[in-house]
Amino acid sequence: MTQLVSGQSISAVAAMIGDVARANILFALMGGKALTATELSHHAGVSAPTTSGHLNKLLDGQLITVEKQGRHRYYRLASPAVAEALEGLSNLAASGPGRHRPTGPKDMAMRQARTCYDHMAGQLAVAMTDAFTSRGLIIVEDRSGLITEEGQRVFADFGIGLDPKPRSARPLCRTCLDWSERRMHLGGRLGAALLAQSLQRRWVRPVKESRALSITRDGERGFHDVFGIPRDRLTPAG
Repeated sequence: MTQLVSGQSISAVAAMIGDVARANILFALMGGKALTATELSHHAGVSAPTTSGHLNKLLDGQLITVEKQGRHRYYRLASPAVAEALEGLSNLAASGPGRHRPTGPKDMAMRQARTCYDHMAGQLAVAMTDAFTSRGLIIVEDRSGLITEEGQRVFADFGIGLDPKPRSARPLCRTCLDWSERRMHLGGRLGAALLAQSLQRRWVRPVKESRALSITRDGERGFHDVFGIPRDRLTPAG
């Protein structure tokens, strides 16, 4: 049964995210990779004992989970819903009062392609969504997506099996508003599968110590030949 949401419960979650160090921890985990407390301490910019306290609060708030492997503990976001909420906050922050800050190479890389927890975001992801809709592979209404018969064939050829009765209750195809492009990219199980296959085929590769993804030469050819993405959408936006 879904719990009714009150102003108090929203305020509690907002306060949890509102601390700068905890926000940095959560956004570090948006890359989809499980990280140790030591790694998260670096991202948070605070000491190890302080990071431990923040992690305990985030665990209590069910925003993150922890996995134990031997002597090590690895933290990750609790669910795709947490990632979607953080992406939404990124949109609000980006549309707020302007603050001058020079745009550097890392910013350009993040805008071209990045991970949004377990799916892709940025210029590449928006271009993929545009290509899928224009080719009739998916139909998007509001924030929900319907995969057509042609889409099922193309995605199956790409190595994505779309189980109509999955164990997960997560939507098969839905859209997220991309904070850097201000347009929709694909999330849901389809978005996660597209990222997994793109990594497996080495069409994209993670940028070290970043959520950014770089598009490889194979990726430039593959995204164009398989999905019809224009080549000018596969280069960094100026």
